[in-house]
Amino acid sequence: MTNLTIITVGTLKEGYLREAVAEYKKRLSQYARVEEINIKEERINDEDDKTEIKAALDAEGEKILLAVPKGAAKIALCVEGKEYDSPALAALIGSLSDDCGKIALIIGSSHGLSETVKRECRLRLSVSKMTFPHQLMRVILYEALYRSFTILAGKRYHK
Repeated sequence: MTNLTIITVGTLKEGYLREAVAEYKKRLSQYARVEEINIKEERINDEDDKTEIKAALDAEGEKILLAVPKGAAKIALCVEGKEYDSPALAALIGSLSDDCGKIALIIGSSHGLSETVKRECRLRLSVSKMTFPHQLMRVILYEALYRSFTILAGKRYHK
């Protein structure tokens, strides 16, 4: 069984988002062991100060990299990442699962991820050219992972 670690920055504030994540985590549990690690978002006083934002991303990045399980294939979710359709993502997840059995998927804060984290990742993944709130991205990621595992298992969920 694959070990999935979802590393996120910040907490889910909205109850409906927490409920959606919990539902997909429950569904995923028949295919993978899922662990979620939440990293505290660094405080930024001046949202227009690029130096302050970079310092916050770097501090978050250090914590993220420390949280990644040893030997896990790291995937960064970021705007400049590669887009996959559902069958291709399923094939990628299946391949990584076969290769190392551990996959860490990383979602940054509303400011993104540090370049250090991105460089450390095997893959940069984008789910869309559109921009989504990073909290909603958790739900989208969990659904995409669930869909990937159902495709790999030959289930009818993916039509």
